[in-house]
Amino acid sequence: MKVKIKKWTTVATWKWLANDDNCGICRMPFESCCPDCRLPGDGCPLVWGKCSHCFHMHCIVKWIQSQQAQQQCPMCRQTWNFKE
Repeated sequence: MKVKIKKWTTVATWKWLANDDNCGICRMPFESCCPDCRLPGDGCPLVWGKCSHCFHMHCIVKWIQSQQAQQQCPMCRQTWNFKE
């Protein structure tokens, strides 16, 4: 018995490779997006600090801007520097 395939439909999923499942600031899953964005992906990427903590880009930028004098990681309180 042979089967002939007339149509093939594929589905793909993606996942950020982060050390945690949720953003430490907004608590939204990394597969989702930050509260400011409508769709996950390139518009709302993840960023890592030199301390290895990961956040939505928009979340950490807001956090840093709100911490005028001390720009620290919200998780470990080390000085925040973006990982190159």
